[in-house]
Amino acid sequence: MDPLRICLWSGPRNVSTALMYSFAERPDTRVVDEPLYAHYLRVSAARHPLREEVLAAYETDGQKAVRGVVLGPCDRPVLFLKQMAHHLVDLDLGFLEQTKNILLIRHPSEVLSSLVRQLPEPQLADTGIAIQCDLLRQLQEMGQEPPVIDSRELLRDPAGVLEQLCARLEIPFMKAMMSWNAGPRREDGLWAPHWYENVHRSTGFMPYRPKTQAFPEKLQPLLEECRPYYDRLFAEAIRATV
Repeated sequence: MDPLRICLWSGPRNVSTALMYSFAERPDTRVVDEPLYAHYLRVSAARHPLREEVLAAYETDGQKAVRGVVLGPCDRPVLFLKQMAHHLVDLDLGFLEQTKNILLIRHPSEVLSSLVRQLPEPQLADTGIAIQCDLLRQLQEMGQEPPVIDSRELLRDPAGVLEQLCARLEIPFMKAMMSWNAGPRREDGLWAPHWYENVHRSTGFMPYRPKTQAFPEKLQPLLEECRPYYDRLFAEAIRATV
C-alpha cells in the first residue's frame, strides 16, 4: 500500500525541525529532512555552511530526489518530509498532486528580526513568504486545501493545533507527538550542527514568547512588503483552541 506522503513547506527561522521531531515520534511515520536542499544549493549557488559536503552527500538533481525520496519507497504508512518552500526552484511541481501539503508560516516581524542576524540585508525572497503564498494558490488550483500552521498558534497550543492538523491529514493524533528526547536525531540532515542547536536542547514545543527587542527600523519597508502575503496565509491558519 502506498504511504501517505506529507510535505511540510516552511519558511526560514521557524519551528519546522521541531515539527519534524514531533512526527518522528509517531510509530507509523518515517521522516526525511529537506530532500531538496542539495538541489537548491546547486541551482541557486547559495553559499551555505557545509555547502560542498551537502552537494557531495545528497542528490543534487531535484527531479531525481522527487522520484527517489518524495515519491520513493517507504517502510511505514506515513512519510513526513520537512521541506523549505524556497527549495522549489527549477522543478516540475506536478508531484504535489501526489502528496498532502502543509504550509508552516511565522509572522514576518519575527522572521526578519531573526533572519537579519544571518543576512544583514534580507530581501523578500529570503523570507519565503511570497513563495508560500504562491504555493497556496497553486495547491488550491490543484483542488487541495492545504492546512496552514502558524508557529505562534502552534506554540500557544501544541496539542490543540496538532489534533486539528492530524484530523485534516486524516491520521490519528498521538500523544507521543508532544515530546522527544533532547539531542540530535539520526534523521537530521548533514547541516544540523549549524542550524538545529536550539531544537537539540528541547524535549518538546517551547512555549511562545513574543520578542521584546525593538524591530529594526531599516527593515520596516520589507515588513510592510511581507505583511499582505502573511495576512493571506494566516487567514487560512489553524487556530489555537486555548
